Amino acid sequence: MITERSLGRREFVKQAAQAVATAAVCDSMTPAAAQAGSAAEPADTIPVRTLGRTGLKLPILGYGGAALPKAWRNPLPYEDRVELIRCAFDRGLRYFDTAGNYMESQAILGEALKDRRRDVCLVTKVETTQPELVRKAVEKSLKELQTDYLDILLIHGSPGLEQMSVEQAMKIHAELVRLRDEKITRFVGFSAHGYFDKALALINSGGFEVCMLSYGYMPRGSSSVWSARMTQLRDDCLTKAHELGMGIVAMKVIGGGWLGRWSGYLVPSFDKQRLSQLPGAAIRHVLHDQRVHLLAIGMHLKSQIDANITTFTGEANYTPQDRVLLAEFSAQLYQTETLKKLRIEQ
Repeated sequence: MITERSLGRREFVKQAAQAVATAAVCDSMTPAAAQAGSAAEPADTIPVRTLGRTGLKLPILGYGGAALPKAWRNPLPYEDRVELIRCAFDRGLRYFDTAGNYMESQAILGEALKDRRRDVCLVTKVETTQPELVRKAVEKSLKELQTDYLDILLIHGSPGLEQMSVEQAMKIHAELVRLRDEKITRFVGFSAHGYFDKALALINSGGFEVCMLSYGYMPRGSSSVWSARMTQLRDDCLTKAHELGMGIVAMKVIGGGWLGRWSGYLVPSFDKQRLSQLPGAAIRHVLHDQRVHLLAIGMHLKSQIDANITTFTGEANYTPQDRVLLAEFSAQLYQTETLKKLRIEQ
């Protein structure tokens, strides 16, 4: 049985996916761009929320760039992945997230968005734990993204915050602030898959404008599931970040694929029609929390973009049927060897 514990998250993604059948305008423009009126009207009307005190007004469906690397089982040729990002833009998405260690993800986004740069909110992350290496990492990201500035620059969760103490993370933060002062990034933040005790300390520092938190029906991090204590700390993070007016971005909305493309592999006995309803239910579970400003979701195919847009532009109420579906599937999922063998983050 394939488990994240035995293989590591990335290899788990690779091998598990082999078993699966491949099946509003952003206010993040620079002042010059805003004066030029260069923003294109999105093809679809996705609801817009303001990303906390950043003031950025963004469609609440964002694109997660971890879905782009070939090594992480995106089935498309390189040029088709470039077109996938352009399709996402044309369909109304304006928030595009990536990271320095997402392999070709930054280069794909750079190529796809180079003539749309002023109309999008471009986000990347640094995973180095050494302050003296931050600038070099950001310069590499800028080159690959074909831009001279970022809208949001995050301390990566893992590798990154998970491997650091809070004190070390604040040293990285100081480097991000220098880059913000130099107008290389507009806002700074961090991401956290778990380890919400550290995340809460960073939020309480008051030094970040944005946090990206794992927030979905499944209590999962990058290579663990959470204890009840860690889930409570995550909720404390949401409460405090909201109190401070931070921009709050949800990731792992579809459980890192557990409630999406891997669901049939993980629980093959579950009704196939009901499996297809899981992503929409998972999205609505998070959407009902008005404190969350944006959901960053990885989409490997145009059909996934279409399906998610339908969820975001359709009936967004989290229904009793959604609750029953997610509860019944997760109850079976927790009985699988894959879940039983995962590390529990206390």
